[in-house]
Formats: sequence, structure tokens, C-alpha cells
Amino acid sequence: MDFDLYFRRQIELWGAQTQEGLRKKRIVIVGCGGLGSTLAMALGSSGIGEIHLVDFDEVSLHNIHRQIVFTLADEGRNKAVATAELLVRKNPFLKVEVFESDFDTFAAAAEKEYDLILDATDNLPVRERIDAWAKRRGIPWIYASVEEFNGQVCFFDRAGFGVFAVSDHTPGGIAAPIVMQVGAFQANLALRYLAGLPVKKDWLYYLYYDAEGEPVMQKFRIPTGSDTHRER
Repeated sequence: MDFDLYFRRQIELWGAQTQEGLRKKRIVIVGCGGLGSTLAMALGSSGIGEIHLVDFDEVSLHNIHRQIVFTLADEGRNKAVATAELLVRKNPFLKVEVFESDFDTFAAAAEKEYDLILDATDNLPVRERIDAWAKRRGIPWIYASVEEFNGQVCFFDRAGFGVFAVSDHTPGGIAAPIVMQVGAFQANLALRYLAGLPVKKDWLYYLYYDAEGEPVMQKFRIPTGSDTHRER
């Protein structure tokens, strides 16, 4: 298999040196459901050298319509395992490690260093713990959430997840396209950052469709520790 031929179109975009640099990157995707499926598909074929997948859950019938890596044959299988199998069939240059566990178990045992953490959970308290773990290890992370016809994405660097009101919120109904749209936005931020391209950090992007079905994006700056210090 020819590496340059496989990634020819990306090399045309940003050059062989940048593409080669992606081979040295290691990321972790926490959650392999709707957002995680899109992230895995988008980033798993991008040339990132190593991707770790974390998920304790099994594929249920109601997952398959919007979690794009799964088919009916995957029902009952661990989501991270099924996702990893597809990724290595798609990209022969990718190394994938699977953790069939919840985030807390993974974080307590994790020994390797990561360049970026991707949140693909649907649980606010877990995201708060991802933020704390990322801050302790000095790793940036990208938060995303999606529900009904809206979604949120934020590249967390200096800001913290504590600005969110953390509760045990149960997500509402959802369809596949908005999940893929939000996940693709999250994946674009990740790939730009890993490729060394500019990324706007510590801004929350809010995407939604209005009453007439028109897509709208708003953005909000999230306060950082240095902002608080200046205010005092």
C-alpha cells in the first residue's frame, strides 16, 4: 500500500510534511456512539497515526440509524471494538487501541500521552471529569453535544468546563444528519489543530435550525483564568 497515493488529495491540500506529521499524533475518542462514529470515520482515515477508542456500551438496535459505523450485524457488540474493526479495514496505516470501559476506568489506568482528547459522550458529569483529567495532563480537548436540531462544539484550551451547569440531563430525540454535521465540525477542528493549522480556542459554537429550517451558527467566548485575573 502506497502512503502518498492513499493520502494524495490531503497532501495536495497541505503538503507531504504536514501529512507525515499527522502520523506522529495520538488521540483518544471518548464514546463511540453518534458523535464518536462520525469522529472515527472522519479522523480514522485522515492519517493520524494512533487513535484510542473508549466505550463500555454495546450496539443497540435504536443506535444503528444514526451511529454510522454500525450495521445490523453489530447489534450486541461492544461499540469500540466494532468501530476499531472498520477503521483498520479502511486505513492500513492506522493503529487503533480499544478500551472496553467507562471513562473513569480508562483515565485511572491510562499511561500514554495524547495530543488531543475528543469528547463524544452524552453525559455532562463525565465531560466535567474529562475536563479535569485533561487539565491535569495538560492536554486540550474538544467538547461536542447534539440534541434534536441543535448542537454545540468547543475547543477547550485554557477555559474550563465549569462554566456549564452540570446536571444529569437526558438528551431528547435525534436524527442522523445533525449528529453527522456536529461531529464533522468537531472533527474539522481536531484535524486542523493536529495538522498545525489555526484553530479558535475557548469559544463555544452553537449550531441550530430555526423555525423555517435555516441553519444558524452563533459563538460565545468562554472566560479563562486569565480573564478572571484581569477583571480583579
